[in-house]
Parts: sequence; C-alpha cells; structure tokens
Amino acid sequence: MSKLQDKVVIITGGAGGIGSGIAKAMVKEGAIVAIVDLNEETGTVMEKELQAISPKSMFIQANLMDHKNLGKIVQTVVDKYGKLDVLVNNAHASKQVLIEDTTQEDLDLSFGTGFYPTFYLMQAALPYLKESKGNIINFSSGAGLEGHETQAAYAAAKEAIRGVSRVAANEWGKFGINVNIISPLANTPGVQEWAKAQPEYYEVVKSKIPLGRFGEIEEDIGRVAVFLASEDSQYITGQTMMVDGGSIMLR
Repeated sequence: MSKLQDKVVIITGGAGGIGSGIAKAMVKEGAIVAIVDLNEETGTVMEKELQAISPKSMFIQANLMDHKNLGKIVQTVVDKYGKLDVLVNNAHASKQVLIEDTTQEDLDLSFGTGFYPTFYLMQAALPYLKESKGNIINFSSGAGLEGHETQAAYAAAKEAIRGVSRVAANEWGKFGINVNIISPLANTPGVQEWAKAQPEYYEVVKSKIPLGRFGEIEEDIGRVAVFLASEDSQYITGQTMMVDGGSIMLR
C-alpha cells in the first residue's frame, strides 16, 4: 500500500514550481490530486502528466485573489471525490521592493495570493478535514524567518501564515487535524533562471547551504510533503519544517 493511497489532496499553485513537485510526489504515492492554478495552459499540461499516474487527478483553474469564491474550490473537489484528506496551500506571488517603496498594491498582492487564500481555504476545508482527520500543509519562507531585504510584503504574509497555522494546530488538534508548515529552499525554474543570469552570486549563495545544493522540488520538497500528509506524521503538528539544506537551523 502506498503512503497516500486514495487520499484526496488539493494543492494550490500546483501547475508549476514547488507545487508541481509536490503533486508528482503525491500521485506516485497513490494520491488523487486536484491542482489549483490561474494558468490554464500549464495547468492542463500538468493535469495530463498527473493523470498518466493517477487517472482521477484534475486541474481546477481559479484566481486565488477572488476570495469570495475560494470555497467553490473545496466544494468542487468534495462533490467529485466525496471527501478531502489533505490541503496544501503553496501558491504565493509578490514583488521585491524596499520597505520605503512598498505600496498598498504590493501588500495586497502578497496577502491576496498568499495569506488570504491560505486562511479562507483552511476555513472551507475544515468540515471535510474533520471527517477525514486530515492534514494541512502551509508554506513559510526564510525571507520571513530572517527578514531578507526587499521582501517586506512577502515576509509579512509568510509569517502571518505561520502564525495562523500554529493557531489552527492548537484549535483543530482535537479534531485529529494536523497543521504543519514547510519552509523550502528549492531549485525552482526561477532559481534556475537566476543561476544563469547571475552565476557568481548563485554559487556564493549555494556555498552557504550546509548540504551544498538547492533542494529538488519533487525529490526533496515533495517527499517531505508526502510525509506530512501521511500516517507517518500523525504526532506532528504546529511545526515549521526547514527543508532548506540546513540554511536556517531553528532553535
């Protein structure tokens, strides 16, 4: 029996980057995955790739900034599969600017695609996760933990996600729901483009990672997500898992 056999999973931002790595890792463990993304083209391509392994998996096109309709994502999945076992809130968009140059629009983008969808999808998923004694996996970032320059809006939203995740872990533990956070450092397409554009700076950053490399989106980040979604992690909740090669060692 695979670790996630027949578990129904929602992954936001699942058409590319870390989200796609998580989706691939989970379907290979028997999960039925619904990826949520704004980009129809990449979402359709990923849907076909996932269905080659897990035929029931699907793509849902949605704008996560349409906060009033986020509940429809959960309802669509439950109507189709009859349950929900795992919610993965991965999607997030932001702009990199100094604090003094950060606008309301920048804050709205970061909170609107990151914190608010995470919060409202958790609310919408709660009744179904109570039934399945399910799992929530949210995402934080070293940008928030260390206060990276030009990342004010992003860091603030990511730390807000960590805060609400810990509250949910306390409030929902009595229902058998686990809520955990992954803080990744991954070899995403964006990092790959940065490595080509600034190879010397990329090598400097990489040299400071104790394990000497950026994590792979499926083999490294995806496998930890599988663990957090599986029965193997049922006594872990409210924790931030640093999947970053040792870059940040929490005390």
